[in-house]
Amino acid sequence: MAPTPRARWLMLGVLLIGLAAGFIYLHVLTRRAKLEAPQRGEEGARTQLRQAALQSLTGPTRNITLYFPSDDEGLLLAETRQIAWASDDTDRIHQVLLALIEGSYRGLRRPLPPSTELRAAFLAPDGTVYVDFSSSAVALFEPGIQSETLAVYSIVNSLAENIPVVKRVRVLIQGQEVETLNGHADLGGDFVPDPARNKRGA
Repeated sequence: MAPTPRARWLMLGVLLIGLAAGFIYLHVLTRRAKLEAPQRGEEGARTQLRQAALQSLTGPTRNITLYFPSDDEGLLLAETRQIAWASDDTDRIHQVLLALIEGSYRGLRRPLPPSTELRAAFLAPDGTVYVDFSSSAVALFEPGIQSETLAVYSIVNSLAENIPVVKRVRVLIQGQEVETLNGHADLGGDFVPDPARNKRGA
């Protein structure tokens, strides 16, 4: 039996509503992709620049040890990486910090967001390293006393492990001393290496 005119109009209305809903959904997805693409592209470009900086040196290749946070264990997990090692300690400091920002090759948690920029790093004669990060280091950081503390010691222990002249580290944000990383970990002073935070046998 053929559908009545009323039924045909009803089916047409349902079809038009479905098409309209699909168009709106597609529009939302397209807009979201346009908003997210620049951010992904920017982070990808920064990662490529860090990788280029780490591999552009002509020094001897050696293994370095990086420490990444493990929130489940409350410790730092070691990861060995092979890079062309610089001859100057300040350049080595830059290498270690850039490698930490680049992130783990084993899927361990980053100590800093990928958008973090290393603005400067200075090694004082007494062995104190002044590390200056961009504000994005805290803008996208996961807050919490444990996550912040592990992030700081990820930096401190990684530097001290690979560069023996490093005795302590002070963290700056946009060239300024700050009270906390993101509301919890106290950044008011220098941090000395703490091997007890490294997981044994990692």
